[in-house]
This record gives sequence, C-alpha cells and structure tokens, in this order.
Amino acid sequence: MKISPVEQLYTLFNETSMALQEELDCTFLEALAETGENLFHGSIIQEELSELTVKRLKKQYEEINLEQYSKEDIRKAYQLVILKGMKENVQPNHQMTPDSVGMLVGYLVEKFVKQPSFRLLDPAVGTGNLLTTVLNQQLHKKIESIGIEIDDILIKLAYISSNLQQHPVQLFNQDSLLPLFIDAVDAVISDLPVGYYPNDVTSASFELKAKEGHTYSHHLFIEQSIRHTKPEGYLFFIIPNGLFESEQAPELHEFLKKNSNIQGILQLPLSMFKDKNAAKSILILQKKGNEIQAPKQVLLAQLPTISNAVEMDRILRKIDEWIKENKG
Repeated sequence: MKISPVEQLYTLFNETSMALQEELDCTFLEALAETGENLFHGSIIQEELSELTVKRLKKQYEEINLEQYSKEDIRKAYQLVILKGMKENVQPNHQMTPDSVGMLVGYLVEKFVKQPSFRLLDPAVGTGNLLTTVLNQQLHKKIESIGIEIDDILIKLAYISSNLQQHPVQLFNQDSLLPLFIDAVDAVISDLPVGYYPNDVTSASFELKAKEGHTYSHHLFIEQSIRHTKPEGYLFFIIPNGLFESEQAPELHEFLKKNSNIQGILQLPLSMFKDKNAAKSILILQKKGNEIQAPKQVLLAQLPTISNAVEMDRILRKIDEWIKENKG
C-alpha cells in the first residue's frame, strides 16, 4: 500500500521527536521543536546526543527531502504530530483551530483582501497552524505576516512550522494585550482566546475594560486588533457564539459600531463541537475609513458540515455573490 506524503512526514517527525525526547529528557513538544530545527538547518544541532542517536537521526533525516513536499503536506503532518504531543500534555491554552475552519478563513481572506501584497497579523498565533493554513491559500500574493504568542513552547513550534514551510513570519513572544511595537496591518486573523483577562492594570488602558471585575480577554483582543489595523482593513475572528449575549456585550457592540462595519457572521456547524456551548462562528469586520460604507446587508450564513459538499458549494457561491454585490 502506497504511503501518503503526510504519513511519510508524520512518521519522520514523530519517530525523531521520540528519540530526542528520550535522550534530552524533555517533553514531546520540545523534542518536536528540536527535530524541526535539525530539518531546517540540515544538520543535528544538539551537542549532548549519543553517537548512536546521531547516526539513527542522520539516517532518518537523509531519507526525506523536504523540498519534494508541498507546504500543505508539511503543515498537516506537523500539525498531526503537535496534536499527538498535546494529548500527552493537555493544557487549556493549547488548542488548535480545526483544519476545515482554517481553510474557510483562508478562503475569506483571499476573497476580501484584494491587494496583491499586504500585511497580516495573528495576535494569538499559537503553533502557527491557522496562520500557515491561511498563507498556503494566498497563492499569488506577497504577504508579510506577524504572529504574537505568550506561550514559549507554542511560539517555538510556530517558528519551526513557518521555517519548514518557508513562510517569512515575524514572531513576537509576548502578551498580545501589552503595547505592540508593530506597523499597522491590512488584515487580522485570530481564533480568539476566550475567558477573563487577569491583568486589570493592562485592561484599564482599553475602551472595553469592564466596569467592575475582570474584562473578557476576547473583547480586548478585538480592540487591540482593530487598533493595529489600517483604516478599511479586514478582520476575521473565530468567536464564541454567545459573544453578543454576555453581560459585557453592550459595550462591545457600541465599540464595534463606532470603529468598524460588520461584514458577516458565519456560524460553524454545531457537529464540530463536542459541547454545544463551545460552538463558534466566524466574525468578519472592516475597520472604518473615509472611503467605505457599510454593506447593504450583513452576510449571515449557517455553515453545513464540511463533508456535505453540495451544501458547502451552495454556501460558498452565496458568499461569492454577496462579495460581488457589496464589494464590487
């Protein structure tokens, strides 16, 4: 039976990571970052390995030439190995955006952001999976991308992922809600971290700070993203379905009305979520600017299960028609 390219790469990433994990006495995800570094540099950079492990790793690395694999194959295999590592060491902030959602966000970015070259920000980049999924779909565009992530291991994995896929991404290891020293961007994508933000001192500098108690971090991420987007730029957020129903929602609604035009809300299929309360949608915003007007009507759609090709095709056609009518 023929082994697919993704399976070949998965085996390489997985087996070499396990060997390094044992020898370096580190977590599987740390070992995966190490093996990614070796593949990128074309040499084994860890000095403390035994001769036998070095020989074994060299043999495995030499059997695979990354240049022969597509960026998508590399991304998928790398993502699957990360998921394996996350199962072993579950942390609530280690959640990956499902592929089908990433593909849809990539499709929307491609349709809405018309410039041949633009700047793209993901303020909660995690392992870089959503960002590289989107980049892999912008085939004829020149994109400068920026990712920000507070978690050391996640940003290391994002750095390796973008290197292996040859995407020039600027990565910053910091809290995204502290001041960002970046130039304004044309578009933002983000699978918003949901919950309360513990740092009330930082929250105080935001318009959306709560009147009392902690502020929702996802609200602050939206405000921070709009701050760093050029006028008329687009923002694509993966949001909880109850975003506009919480006790802090009226302020968010006012803020969005003042600073942006809502372009669309696409509800993801409920079947994607084990818990219906965790269901999500994609919110599409355009930052206000001199030249733009609000769409005649907001694009609203309930997405079918991704496996339902006929229904999915119908929805994508609906999105295309809406863009032609409202975006010229």
